[in-house]
Amino acid sequence: MTRHSSVNTVDTTPVDRVWTRLLSGRSAAIWVACVVLFAISPLVAPGSLGAAPILSMLPFAAVLAIAAAGQTLVVQQRGLDLSVPGMIALAAALGTGLPQNHGWPVSAAVAAGVLVPAVAGLINGLLVTVFRVMPLVVTLGMNAVLLGTVFAVANGTPAGAPEGLNQFALDRTAGVPNTALIAIVVVGVTGVVAQRSAFGHRLTAVGVSERAAAATGIRVPSHQLLAYGFAGVCYGLAGVLLAGYTKTPPLFLGDSYLLPTVAAVVLGGTALTGGLASVVASGAAALFLTQLGQLLRAVGWPDSTQLIAQSVVLVAVVLARELVPVFVRRLRRPDPALPAVM
Repeated sequence: MTRHSSVNTVDTTPVDRVWTRLLSGRSAAIWVACVVLFAISPLVAPGSLGAAPILSMLPFAAVLAIAAAGQTLVVQQRGLDLSVPGMIALAAALGTGLPQNHGWPVSAAVAAGVLVPAVAGLINGLLVTVFRVMPLVVTLGMNAVLLGTVFAVANGTPAGAPEGLNQFALDRTAGVPNTALIAIVVVGVTGVVAQRSAFGHRLTAVGVSERAAAATGIRVPSHQLLAYGFAGVCYGLAGVLLAGYTKTPPLFLGDSYLLPTVAAVVLGGTALTGGLASVVASGAAALFLTQLGQLLRAVGWPDSTQLIAQSVVLVAVVLARELVPVFVRRLRRPDPALPAVM
């Protein structure tokens, strides 16, 4: 008889191994939380998972998911982007104000709404990487500049979204809102690039340690600059879509998106200290936060109680993120009472 192993082992099926891998990651808690939330939603508020509530919720979840994708890339580089409100507001002002006040074609206005925040993101990255200014200081100052630009573009008065943009944001393809489809593409592609490509691996290396990444030949400033620039693209796209959906966006449209983007990043498992990040998990967290807000409104909770409830859930999910991997590791330990495999 040949001894193959002196350690007890437990046979697992492929499905068991998939679930074990899923539940042992930093993003496990948000996936579990999403399943639980959608499971209890019809029990707490009957009809909350009907077609109409879901279709009205998805566009806002999509906008938050796209913006959270940009925030994830910045946090991965050990930053925190406080210019999100100004980025979204400026994109909305350009997408609506340029056609109405200056006669721009809709396509050109939409392009400006996406590209101008991208340039602002590159400037953020330049100041952080080359001039070594703290990300909080840079992005806070950029937010003030962008909000001032919003007033200049809009002449102090919100503009209405052009018909083409409004119709596109409201329309559905195969029954799914166009905004949700765009969010799936943006989050999916960004997630694959960030986690599966060589460029994404270099971004992770830079986020973990700039000095170690530079020692391996990675151009640290270039990668950080691109991360901030692409974050600006995400904010701009989110702002344009939100402006089209709301028809007449207020000038401070982006104010309510700063904290949710940070919450989505944290809930998705990205550490504020940088390094490993999951854009897809941040998108799932955006869906979770939006559905949670809609559920609390459906049961008639006031805004103050909603904020408290969301804070409690945020803490609970973060704790679960730390405890679930420990629980999974214990499940994977062999039972000492089982005989050794011979």
